[in-house]
Amino acid sequence: MKKRNVLNLIKYHVEDNNYGFRQEAIEIAHDFDRAGDTELAEYVLALLSDANTFVPQTSGGVGHFLRRMDYSRSPLPLPEVISEDVKGIINAVGHDAGINKFLFQGPPGTGKTETAKHVARILERDLFVVDFSEVIDSKLGQTSKNITTLFREINGFANPGRIVVLFDEIDALAMDRNNSHDVREMGRATSTFLRELDSMNTQVVLIATTNMYGTLDKAMIRRFDSVIDFGRYTRDDLLEVATTLLNVHLAKFRFAGKDVRLFNKIMRLMDEVLYPAELSNLIKTAIAFSNPGEPFDYMRRLYKAATGNVVPDAKSLREQGFSMREIETLTGTPISTLSRELKG
Repeated sequence: MKKRNVLNLIKYHVEDNNYGFRQEAIEIAHDFDRAGDTELAEYVLALLSDANTFVPQTSGGVGHFLRRMDYSRSPLPLPEVISEDVKGIINAVGHDAGINKFLFQGPPGTGKTETAKHVARILERDLFVVDFSEVIDSKLGQTSKNITTLFREINGFANPGRIVVLFDEIDALAMDRNNSHDVREMGRATSTFLRELDSMNTQVVLIATTNMYGTLDKAMIRRFDSVIDFGRYTRDDLLEVATTLLNVHLAKFRFAGKDVRLFNKIMRLMDEVLYPAELSNLIKTAIAFSNPGEPFDYMRRLYKAATGNVVPDAKSLREQGFSMREIETLTGTPISTLSRELKG
């Protein structure tokens, strides 16, 4: 134990930072264990074991495979068909009938990870995410050992009924064992994963996400109680999501003006409306990059992003269905001038 650890403990105590205090105490326990004082390490962990936090194993020098993740407080604009499935998960967990493993599949950016955060928040459970970069190891047989350790850590939670574990982008560990491109080592790792998944504590809620559902081992898919497809957005769903995201981001930029009708017209010019994650980034960036002295400069940026072109002349905008007031907003040209141009 170093002076830094003591100072951090005092700092976290004064700040009433319970999570920071416990993580520091766990690090101290690891130091004791590495120094050969296993009994003291186990004593420190025992003092923490009645808390609702992850207590890592100290034997074998294996590091953490789980990290705590904060809840999502931002709106979650999901289509009704997906939202109903998520409500079903909440209900199923509430019935405490051993239905606890869920697979979220769909294209990138469709809200799988954000939904997992919201599920944890609604269930009032702590959320932990697996860092697969630490689980997968190039050494022969080590990945399987790490998987075994990972599930030992998951099953070692003091209060499993207060935990959600997120396996984000599970593809790396769950490739089809019959796939010719899958190396033998990962095939063994997948088999270990399936065995450990079967023995996981049913009080822990497990959510896994994947962008590559078609490549997953069929035996893996069967292990999950329910598979939720996040690829079921219609064009109208995505346009509605875009409006929600606009309101979220405008609240952070006071200088920006608001014109939902104009925004919707611009979004409808997209050949394919983006999925929520890309939509959010597009809208946020357009507002952030805009001139603070021009409240609707971001609309011009969105128009360019939606069409691939800069804002055209008044006649072209008129043909696209924009009103005179909207054309004035997009071009910065007074309506009186626009009227003369159009007549000309």
